[in-house]
Amino acid sequence: MEKMQGMGGFFVALVTPFDGQNRLNEGALCAIIERTLSQGASGMLLGGSSGECFLMSHEERVRGFEVAAQFRGRTRLMASCAAISTDEAIDYAKRAAALGYDALVSTVPFYYKFGMDNIARYFRDIREAVDLPLFLYNFPGNTGVEIDLSHPEIRRMLTDGTIAGVKQTSLNLHQIERLRDLNPGLVIYGGYDEVYLGARILGADGAIGSTFNFTLPLFVQIEDAYARRDIEAAQRLQTRANHIMQALVECSLFPSIKHILNVQGIDAGECRRPFPRLTDAQKAHVEKVVAENL
Repeated sequence: MEKMQGMGGFFVALVTPFDGQNRLNEGALCAIIERTLSQGASGMLLGGSSGECFLMSHEERVRGFEVAAQFRGRTRLMASCAAISTDEAIDYAKRAAALGYDALVSTVPFYYKFGMDNIARYFRDIREAVDLPLFLYNFPGNTGVEIDLSHPEIRRMLTDGTIAGVKQTSLNLHQIERLRDLNPGLVIYGGYDEVYLGARILGADGAIGSTFNFTLPLFVQIEDAYARRDIEAAQRLQTRANHIMQALVECSLFPSIKHILNVQGIDAGECRRPFPRLTDAQKAHVEKVVAENL
């Protein structure tokens, strides 16, 4: 399978800003896209985990696709069609395709503990219904599903053109090397910002990151150092990024990202319940760590 061109680099896993009435803040979403484009983003992921996709209605998710579609031609657009239901996933995929998106991404269908045959069928059905490159969002920590790369149907979907690439949101970096060995034509993204450098060394083409909503300049520096093979500098920069990530995770990742965006003048609002509200002490801690390391 020939590798999809132009899909490397940094894709921003966009948050979904909400206004004071808990509705999509379209202006704030556009502001994040504009800013991260100016900072070196290669593309945008709409409606993923960072976007609180499973806390949004079907119509809200599609509206997010529509708002970002105005940036078509200026950046690569990837839509999350993740759903438990194949039919629902196909509907999201068709909506994104009609809007001119470049690619789709989905987690495995979760909750019901589907086997590898059924998971492969899910991705094959989406790909057969919609003619867009489809990426596997491998996120076992949240889906509870470990992809079995030895399973014949999984290997087949990763090598026969069903899957264009993988977003590897897993600390199992060995799996990146195994995916690359299995199919050199896959586009592979690191999905955990805190191991970006390790993912690149083991063959990732770039990364799709939640913290890129505000940390992208730091990761551009990491990539610049890596490109020069100045690994010591890249490691120092990765450590700074990891200080930020540790603080965000300690205080609740997505609410903390939105808080920093709010502080920086982009009205991202708050995350939907049951995500927590940050305490004043947590806000101060996150602000301090970001200021020291960004």
